[in-house]
Order: sequence, then C-alpha cells, then structure tokens
Amino acid sequence: MNSDQFEAIRQNAELLWRRDQIENAIECMAKDITNDFRHSKPILVGVMNGALPFFARLMLSLRFPLEVDYLHASRYGDQCVGDELSWTVEPSVSLQGRDVIIVDDILDEGITLAAIADYCRRGGAEKVATAVLVAKPKEKNEHVLSADYVGLEVPDKFVVGYGMDVAGYGRNLENIYALDDQLQSLLLS
Repeated sequence: MNSDQFEAIRQNAELLWRRDQIENAIECMAKDITNDFRHSKPILVGVMNGALPFFARLMLSLRFPLEVDYLHASRYGDQCVGDELSWTVEPSVSLQGRDVIIVDDILDEGITLAAIADYCRRGGAEKVATAVLVAKPKEKNEHVLSADYVGLEVPDKFVVGYGMDVAGYGRNLENIYALDDQLQSLLLS
C-alpha cells in the first residue's frame, strides 16, 4: 500500500465509527467486564495483530487485578479470505484453572475466535469469555460463536482501521471504515 492508497481509504471509504465513538464503546465494555471479573484475577489475552489498539485501550480501562498475555493466530494472514488457522505465538502464561478473556478486533464468521476459545479450554481455563471491538451481523456467525462483549456493530463489508487491516496495512487509521468492492480491489492490486 502506498500513501495515495492509504489516503484513498480516509477520503473514499465509508466512515463507520470515529475514534471518540470507538473509545466510548470500549469504556462501556470495560465497565461490564469489570462487573463480571473484578474478583477473579483473569488473564487478558490479546489476539495479535488486529486487537492491539483495542487491547491496549481496554486493558487500561479495566479496574481490577489481571495478568496480560497475547497470542497470534490467524486464518487470514495478508489475505482477505480465511483459510486454516495458523498459530504463530501461543500464550506464555498457564491458563490452568484461570478465567481467560480473549480480546480480538472483529467477529466475522467466528471460526477463529471459536478455535482460540477451544484452545484455552483445552489448556485448562476455568472460564473463557470473549470481547471483540466490532461484530458483523449475527446471521453470519450464529452457528459458530457469539462474543460475550461487543463494542460496536459493523455491516457485512470489509472493514479497516483501529487495528484492522487490508493486506497488512491500515491498522493505524484511527477511525473504522468500510471498503466498497472497487476500493478494496484498488488496495489489493
């Protein structure tokens, strides 16, 4: 992606959520998570790379003792279509007997998040909860997994920004945008 393509997202993509709206949604999620986990000292596990901005903001908004870890597992890599789940980094902290909150950027089909939740359960987690910044319409993922905490809803379009990418780029856009097919094709060429 070059700087002209990067600017094309900001100028031509559909603005879905501004940074202030995103951060307000994260604060609301943090209150709910705090109410549910304030006595359990959970492990907050971020799914890299997409969850990085959301994970950091959420972590700083939680008002209880917790441990932090991360994992890197993806079905997409630099592609726009999911494939088999590929693990790059597994959590380093033992999940045995612990409450785990998985923090991810987007709930699309739910396949990746379901596989990560299963991994945590197999690792001995007592309770596994999921928190996603954005979720696509429920009919898309209703047969796999619903997230326990959802910040914002997005349409069933390709979205980029606030950690989410197109071919590895655009994660540093402070707002969340939806790409139409023409703009997506331009960015992937």
